[in-house]
Amino acid sequence: MYAIKTYNAIADEGLKKFEPEHYQLNKTENPDGIVLRSQNLHGMVFPSELKAIARAGAGTNSIPVNECSEKGVVVFNTPGANANAVKELILASLLLAVRPIIEGVEWVKTLKGPDVDKKVEAEKNRFVGSELAGKQLGVIGLGSIGAMVANDAYRLGMEVVGYDPYVSVDTAWSISSRVKRVLTIEEVLKTSDYITVHVPLMESTRAMISADKLALVKREAVLLNFARGELVDLDAVIAALEKGQLKSYLTDFADERLIELDNAVVLPHLGASTAEAEINCAKMASKTLKYFLETGNIVHSVNFPTVEMALNSPLRLAVINRNVTNMVAQMSIGLAEYSVNIVNIMNKSRGDYAYTLIDIEFIPAEKLALIVKRIQDVEGILSVRVIKNDNGK
Repeated sequence: MYAIKTYNAIADEGLKKFEPEHYQLNKTENPDGIVLRSQNLHGMVFPSELKAIARAGAGTNSIPVNECSEKGVVVFNTPGANANAVKELILASLLLAVRPIIEGVEWVKTLKGPDVDKKVEAEKNRFVGSELAGKQLGVIGLGSIGAMVANDAYRLGMEVVGYDPYVSVDTAWSISSRVKRVLTIEEVLKTSDYITVHVPLMESTRAMISADKLALVKREAVLLNFARGELVDLDAVIAALEKGQLKSYLTDFADERLIELDNAVVLPHLGASTAEAEINCAKMASKTLKYFLETGNIVHSVNFPTVEMALNSPLRLAVINRNVTNMVAQMSIGLAEYSVNIVNIMNKSRGDYAYTLIDIEFIPAEKLALIVKRIQDVEGILSVRVIKNDNGK
């Protein structure tokens, strides 16, 4: 029986993945797994039982990922689960950037009298806009969201260029051949009428849209940021808006410095705020966490490598360790000392950490406990978990 703790409102469609005969929901403060949306876990004391945290969303800023890694806690996110919701909001924002829709609606609300239709016809030229068709959109970051934005912008008649040196093979296959890949951010900035940013927030991407970068953009270009507020140097963006280097800035991240600017459109963090996105994220987070707890397999982790190996043996050891030499050999020696044969093994590393799955034949509980203790005592081992496969032959 696994114990799951949830924070925030997790959609029932996701929680139903945890069958009551195998999982307890919110019955203890010492869970095996946590599912959350936006709860801030920084400063939280994690119980020793905690094995994994699944975030129903893409960003993991509210989770102390480095601390989790040191404790052998796997952190998952749900890349792509809310991509369509964010994409649709970006497309809507592109339309808001070229057509004064909000201004027009607010003006119409001020009209009174039976001749409203005549007043509208007489004054509608005040709200003349332009069209997206034929303009160039530059997409910085071609992950799940960026790729969808690029494809749909092309279908709207835009010329689209994209930059991403780390684009995955799966995403590359999904991007229209009509989207032109460029090799530098500078080329995107210099040639695009509209620029949208879709990269994760890391130290290397913090304030990546800087004053120097903004000096390269076409005069009166439009910048959209629906990824993370910290990806732009906000002071530099405001300066570019005030001097007309940028025509407008549209973002999902509120800041009091932007609210009074006429050429800034600030939305209340609506990117993934659709019923469908919340359900998709909850289902994906729950499924990923369940998969890990029951099999030890890791997918969609932000701090450990992807490791998947078919579970056919009665017992599996899932070992998290520091990524140093001779670790797999020491695990194997520990098993050999107790005359236990390895049926299957897989080891992968990511940065400073590594993850190993070792499948073995059935052995008595007493002997298994000794083996686990033997491996745990190896310097550099962070955690050892035993997974029993009831269907194993």
